[in-house]
Amino acid sequence: MRYRITTIILLACSAIILPYLQSPARAESAAQAAELSIPRELKQPQQDLAQIDENIEGYFEAKPYQIPMVLNDSVENHLEYFKTRGRDVFQKWLDRSTRYIPMMQDIFREKNLPEDLVYVAMIESGFNPYAISWARAVGPWQFMPHTGKLYGLKIDWWVDERKDPIKATHAAAEHFKDLHNLFGSWPLALASYNAGAGKVQRAVLRTRSEDFWDLKDSRYIRRETKNYIPKFMAATIIAKNPDAYGFTVQPAGAFVYDEVVITESTDLRLIARCAGTTYETVKELNPELKRWVTPPDATHYILRLPSGTKAAFTANYQNLPADQKVQWERHLVGKGATLAGIAKQYNTTPQAISDINGLKKNRITPGNHLLIPVDANSKQQELSFLSPEQFGKKQQILYRVRRGDNLTRIATKHEVTVADIRQWNNGIRSVRTGQKIKLVVDVDRI
Repeated sequence: MRYRITTIILLACSAIILPYLQSPARAESAAQAAELSIPRELKQPQQDLAQIDENIEGYFEAKPYQIPMVLNDSVENHLEYFKTRGRDVFQKWLDRSTRYIPMMQDIFREKNLPEDLVYVAMIESGFNPYAISWARAVGPWQFMPHTGKLYGLKIDWWVDERKDPIKATHAAAEHFKDLHNLFGSWPLALASYNAGAGKVQRAVLRTRSEDFWDLKDSRYIRRETKNYIPKFMAATIIAKNPDAYGFTVQPAGAFVYDEVVITESTDLRLIARCAGTTYETVKELNPELKRWVTPPDATHYILRLPSGTKAAFTANYQNLPADQKVQWERHLVGKGATLAGIAKQYNTTPQAISDINGLKKNRITPGNHLLIPVDANSKQQELSFLSPEQFGKKQQILYRVRRGDNLTRIATKHEVTVADIRQWNNGIRSVRTGQKIKLVVDVDRI
């Protein structure tokens, strides 16, 4: 009896122990089978972590497009348009893009955003810092005043940082980041950049879809927004491979410069003379400046000069006579004021005020502002070095007629004549609300 019990116990132990004494090959196959049953997301990584990090670093460089492209009928229609009827304009965009794209891509890379976002500036403005839409959106990224200020851009009588390609690109990058965080989709984020986040959110709720192409097929977004994403994709596809579409890019000069600190309001023509360059070059490097001077309230204004001119400017500016360091004041024209009276008040001449402000027939309008040269030592300023021919750089804009507008009111607002407006618009005699008309205005007054 005792022998039978011992035998049963030994047989039971053998049944338990034998599976653990199988051959290595069988044990390995069992391990593989067990691993197959483990969910993928719980498996231990097989790739070296350093290699994974390296792949992440090279992710953007490896992909031909950093924002997914779709080649559908709408995108192909825009490709065809850019290759044919829109070819001349697109060629200008490509040529100008070479000046700004490297700098803009650096900013997006620093903020961990897709570098292909630079092509939004291509379809918004053609990379033109002075671009102005009918809705008064301004600059390469076409910021409206409220949105520009929301993202830290300064807009006042002296400067409009929406025109600055570097400051505006930083603001655009933050705006893109916020929109992508809101929608989680680049097509929807870009549609929001065009139409506004609220409109796209409402369209998403009404269509019950988070796919831009579903929104495009709906009636809940405007035609402009429906075409915005296909236009962006077509522009990106051509810009990244222009040769394949028959374009030859003529590179513009690189956006390189020196920076100097201006501690007092200084005339840009004087700065140009000290740097051995031209007023136009200084303005081109600093498109945010709306006037002919640096802002009087800025005691540490960073100004860009052509590369290699900083040392010459510093030396020449330090040796300038005090009477040539013109100071400026913004003067509000009062009712009944005359140019002679204002000139006497500031110890200058009516002609100097007229030339500096580009006045026609020395006419001034109550409520407008004038830029006045002011002498801190109560002596008449020597202004001969400020050449009048450098004033009045003009640019054509499209103006959308508002309710209550007429030709006289529009002319007065933009300091042009009714005859000018008629000449620019095929002799129109009247305007209607919503109509777009051409105006030619001084860029420094925009």
